[in-house]
Amino acid sequence: MNLALWVAASLLATVLLISTSKMFVPRERIAAVGHAGAWVMDFSPAALRGIAVLELLAAAGLILPAVLGIAPVLVPVTAACVALLFVGATGMRLRRGERATIVPDLLYLAVAVFVAWGRFGPEPF
Repeated sequence: MNLALWVAASLLATVLLISTSKMFVPRERIAAVGHAGAWVMDFSPAALRGIAVLELLAAAGLILPAVLGIAPVLVPVTAACVALLFVGATGMRLRRGERATIVPDLLYLAVAVFVAWGRFGPEPF
């Protein structure tokens, strides 16, 4: 179980790190990639940078506290916050009518809930 939680947290941290590219790539370029990236045009560049900073902090919060042994309780707290982030992402996709692109958000939401449940419950640090 511990290994599965580490893999899930690492996968989630990787996804969040990749997603921080919106901090560096112009939103017009992200929107041009395809239908899945069109949502960025609904947000200002400052809001996108804010979301990217939160994702960067979440990626760090999923891994670093446990690795460094400093306040490891932050891992499940961060996972719960990431779950809320993906609830918001799912809501945004539903509002925009992007039902085809909602599946990855729901998958990441499930992974975040799994990490939060596992680290709060059966496999705490």
